[in-house]
Amino acid sequence: MDASNYRRVPAGVVAPRDAGDVAAALRICADAGFPVVPRGGGTSIAGQATGVGVVLDLTRHMNALVSVDPVARTAVVQPGLVLDRLRDAVRPYGLAFGPDPSTHARCTLGGMIGNNACGAHSVAWGTTADNVTELAVTAYGGSSYRLGTGWAGAPEGLRELVAGNLAVLRTGLAGGFSRRISGYGGLDALLPERGVGVARAFCGSEGTLGVVTEAVVRLVEAPRAPVLAVLGYADESAAADAAAGLLGAGPLTVEGMARDLVPGAAAAGALPRGDAWLFVEMRDEGAARSLVRGADAAHSLLVTDPAGQRALWRIREDAAGTATRTPDGGMAWPGWEDCAVPPARLGAYLREFRALLAAHGLRGTPYGHFGEGCVHVRIDFDLVTPAGIARFRSFSGELADLVVSHGGSLSGEHGDGQARAELLPRMYGPEVIALFGAYKDVWDPAGGMNPGMLVRPARLDENLRFAALPPGGGELSHGVARCVGVAKCRTTEVGGPGVMCPSYRATGEELHSTRGRARLLHEMLAGEVVTDGWRSREVAEALDLCLSCKGCRSDCPVGVDMAAYKAEFLHHHWSGRIRPPAHYLLGGLPRLLRTVALLRAAAPLNAAARRLPPPGLTRDRPLPPLARTPFTRWWRSRAGESRPQGPGATAVTLWPDTFTEYLSPHTGRAAVRVLEAAGLEVTVPRGPVCCGLTYVSTGRLDRARTVLRRTLTRLEGAPDRPVVVLEPSCAAALRTDLPALLPDDPRAHRLAAAVRTFAEALEQYAPHWRPPRLDRPVAGQTHCHQHAVLGDAADRRLRERAGLTGELSGGCCGLAGNFGFEPGHHAVSVACAREQLLPSLDAARDSGPAILADGFSCRTQIAQLSPYRAHHLAELLADGLPIEGPADSP
Repeated sequence: MDASNYRRVPAGVVAPRDAGDVAAALRICADAGFPVVPRGGGTSIAGQATGVGVVLDLTRHMNALVSVDPVARTAVVQPGLVLDRLRDAVRPYGLAFGPDPSTHARCTLGGMIGNNACGAHSVAWGTTADNVTELAVTAYGGSSYRLGTGWAGAPEGLRELVAGNLAVLRTGLAGGFSRRISGYGGLDALLPERGVGVARAFCGSEGTLGVVTEAVVRLVEAPRAPVLAVLGYADESAAADAAAGLLGAGPLTVEGMARDLVPGAAAAGALPRGDAWLFVEMRDEGAARSLVRGADAAHSLLVTDPAGQRALWRIREDAAGTATRTPDGGMAWPGWEDCAVPPARLGAYLREFRALLAAHGLRGTPYGHFGEGCVHVRIDFDLVTPAGIARFRSFSGELADLVVSHGGSLSGEHGDGQARAELLPRMYGPEVIALFGAYKDVWDPAGGMNPGMLVRPARLDENLRFAALPPGGGELSHGVARCVGVAKCRTTEVGGPGVMCPSYRATGEELHSTRGRARLLHEMLAGEVVTDGWRSREVAEALDLCLSCKGCRSDCPVGVDMAAYKAEFLHHHWSGRIRPPAHYLLGGLPRLLRTVALLRAAAPLNAAARRLPPPGLTRDRPLPPLARTPFTRWWRSRAGESRPQGPGATAVTLWPDTFTEYLSPHTGRAAVRVLEAAGLEVTVPRGPVCCGLTYVSTGRLDRARTVLRRTLTRLEGAPDRPVVVLEPSCAAALRTDLPALLPDDPRAHRLAAAVRTFAEALEQYAPHWRPPRLDRPVAGQTHCHQHAVLGDAADRRLRERAGLTGELSGGCCGLAGNFGFEPGHHAVSVACAREQLLPSLDAARDSGPAILADGFSCRTQIAQLSPYRAHHLAELLADGLPIEGPADSP
């Protein structure tokens, strides 16, 4: 699968190391009669990166930036190079590669060439074809070509084909429309008056002609201080009508979207007033102010700050994922993702497009490159039932006719693939379609390159990926189907706000990405390729390195929750069988530590554990030491010592999670001191309680339900109070896993709603309390579950009020509860820490920061892999309070 609605099962996958390997593979496949499909990042949304023969994965090895010539403003790239790596490499020279799809962090140059990708800045810098000067291409059978301008290096017969079809090339492809990407729409570049651009004509061929093994691309001068003007309009049509009128001002981009795509951002005040917006980027502030003065927008916003611009562009870039959800939470699908019409026709086209959707009872949210008339949209097709598929087919035909009636192109940048190639005769006359076939045959007479695309195409309603899933399917089936394959989980950018996907970032293997795991689960449920169901070793292998960080829950544009899917898989995979020892030792940690504490055997166990970890756990790291006195034992010993609070003080329940109780009770004691100093009345549950986290993470879901029901029963009769949870992973489990595991138990939903983090409790129930001023920088780790589930806005505000400055590390610490202690995980665990966390600590060393990490796993990882000791925010604040009596020993 790619990022489309289609699924085809290949015979095999080859990861060539160089052009010689590509030639050998194409020669062998041609001799055996096997089709070949070249594949980059797999983000194509029309099905052209799927195939039934041999798939060439060009990202594994052929991903180098060969050279950069800043004087000539060119770069030599291999096809598997991710666009952002090229952009990062040429940025110091003040250069950029002009085309910039929203998938720039994971799409490859080879894929961009194959689809003739454009992106937001094509208004200024054109399509990929406009920015390619030479291509090294290997054809089916192994013949190699070097394409540029002129006939030298072109395949035999191409010059004669052009000479015999000059009239068709001059009239059938006429129009001067920049986003005419459909079919072999760049064939007119072969005309003599257009310079015989053989490399340019090859762009957009979607892997149907040959395999690009190297490319020389043109670079552009990046604007030094671009300014973003955001213009607000009354509605989408008004914005679309205005877009073409802005082109005379020389913008770098004109992007459009409406409120139904970004309701949250608009409501939060990130955008100016209005129900639709144009994002117009200009080269400098003067040009931007001039544009705003001349625009007819009702409201506007000028953003000069680069960070503010990035935040707004992130709204636009995430649209590829957010547009997959309808307002009621349903799914919307690609297939008609990027039609384009001349910009002057865009407003009229969108009005008719909305009417066509309504006539078919469909919903979609248009957005996109309004300055070039290219509209992205995902539509809530029913691609499962026969009636829904029939409606998909009839709608597709009518929409194709509508686009053509406005002089447009069925594809404006992503290619036709299987989604639209069948409809190309509606856009082009029979002579052009015949020419396309002849062009394909010159390059690929055996028809082995990506058959079923562009020429002699498959039907648009064949090979739908949902057809393989069993009917009904359950929650897991719906979850894995929700993965649309845009591959944000394959991003390797360091320093961003995201967490997903730490195991992919550590290994670089698709198998260990969120998308890869979702696809394997899809195949497991389908039962055609992965035939042993829940006992599948392939799926178990893929999920083994999932850290259950839940980063995908927030960072994936469609909210794929791989941690939940892993828990369900492990639940079924080990059902009725003896589990790995780590599942009993670490999964049963609450009971194990409770037993140790009751036996008062903590001290000798610590020494033994440091000498020899229990069987079934890694020998690469020591177990954390157990505390001499559990938190609740200390709590009971201070009975009657609680600070008396005034009338009306809010009473809160401090949750004694397993980590705070047995491994870090000093954190609990610090929290008590701070909460009481803030005027809150603190209570602790009578008897042991547990969020079930360790049982969930090891897939012992029945045991988790039992533990949670026992906890809810133990809390019965206790006053309803806010529940303050110090450990982020436990807070996340109570908020999300608890109601998911016990959906019919109202007690579960009440407890989930009562959970507050330490910072949330202070902000909500002690709003007038002033924390001690610590006035020092901090470094450390934001817990993954804080990022993905809980949010850290309250923590940031509390740190600011306490004078704690600086940013905590993004990414994942890599320990992730039981993950880092399980055999075979140590290398990945350390690699995750070395990506962002450890460098951030070293970078902050000279400023003498306080090291902050609310998660026990994060603190343990820091202690074991660095010379630093991290603290919970409660500890830092407690240390700043006036000393009252002897300090507690840890």
